[in-house]
Amino acid sequence: MKNVEKIIVKYLTNSASAKDIDYLGEWIQNPKNKEEFKKYVKVHFYGYCNYNDIDTQKITSELLRTIQKEKSIVYKLNNSYLFKYGVAATIILFIAFSYFITTKNNTNKIPSEIIASDKIVPGTDKAILTLSDGSNLLLEKGKSFKYKTLKSDGEKVIYSKSTDNNVPLAYNYLTIPRGGEFFLKLSDGTKVWLNSESQLKYPENFIVGKERIVELIYGEAYFEVSSSKLNNGSKFKVINKSQEINVLGTQFNIKAYKDEEQIYTTLVEGSISLKSESFQKTLIPEQQSVLNTINGTLSINKVDVYNQIAWRKGVFSFDRKSLKEIMKVLSRWYDFEVKFQNPNIEKKEFVGVIEKGQKIEEILSILKKFKAITDYQIKNKSITLK
Repeated sequence: MKNVEKIIVKYLTNSASAKDIDYLGEWIQNPKNKEEFKKYVKVHFYGYCNYNDIDTQKITSELLRTIQKEKSIVYKLNNSYLFKYGVAATIILFIAFSYFITTKNNTNKIPSEIIASDKIVPGTDKAILTLSDGSNLLLEKGKSFKYKTLKSDGEKVIYSKSTDNNVPLAYNYLTIPRGGEFFLKLSDGTKVWLNSESQLKYPENFIVGKERIVELIYGEAYFEVSSSKLNNGSKFKVINKSQEINVLGTQFNIKAYKDEEQIYTTLVEGSISLKSESFQKTLIPEQQSVLNTINGTLSINKVDVYNQIAWRKGVFSFDRKSLKEIMKVLSRWYDFEVKFQNPNIEKKEFVGVIEKGQKIEEILSILKKFKAITDYQIKNKSITLK
């Protein structure tokens, strides 16, 4: 069931492959599996909040119909699968598969009581690039830019290797504001995805034969590091407050926000070594280290990698996260401040997946519908939960 759980979530968040769809479609035809699916929905998507009025039979039937519909439009094109997603692409799984128990006419309807003086909208590709001479450039969709060995189309910035090995180190900064995200390809071929409210310091070009070092000053970043074999044996290091990460060629995620006491480092592939004044540990895939920056303690746990890196796949995945934690994540992406008029609701836990293009009003309306909150107010980029 564990692998099927992942496929179900991937399907509903527009990230399943054609093979995933085929597998899920066959699996759920089995009556025993269908019952397992019902139990999964009941336990994981509304069991925490006791929403006993939800019709699991209807949910299952709707999912079966949708899967069969989508299976009929899977095509093979040039030996690769092309999957056309329909309504499933905009599903929000907050609390209890709300998509399946709300009619299409009501799904996108914003309650009339919502009056916002400033619009709160989903984030987009945008960043501020600070060059070595101190000048700042705004990178955003529709704006192209070229300078020395770098170029940007407004959605990503790419550096090419310099042909001059005698060029001294010159550092750039890429700063992602609230409500933004950006992709960066370094001169050595390393790929970096930066989340909202993050800043990375890195050289325009690495010196051949020298250790490749970048610094995540704050925020969250996903690294796909170019192998040392492709870079004259040069090792790669990520510096962050309170720790260093040494890698040879791997994929990992670092979450180190300024307003959080913990630094979360999650290994997806390969191997990394974490080092500080008080410890040195090695992580293996599916492990996450949690460093407390206040007292210096470190713990290592096995985690579901998908939940940790879903943000770069276009969704937010929450597994038993409190409403306070969820709203903190959403506030960075939608760029708003959140206030809890009723502190008792902060610790309520939820399981679910939110598509990053979802309107904030829809998310809040679902919370209200299922009585997670009694009401909410949006005013001047501020949301108050009651």
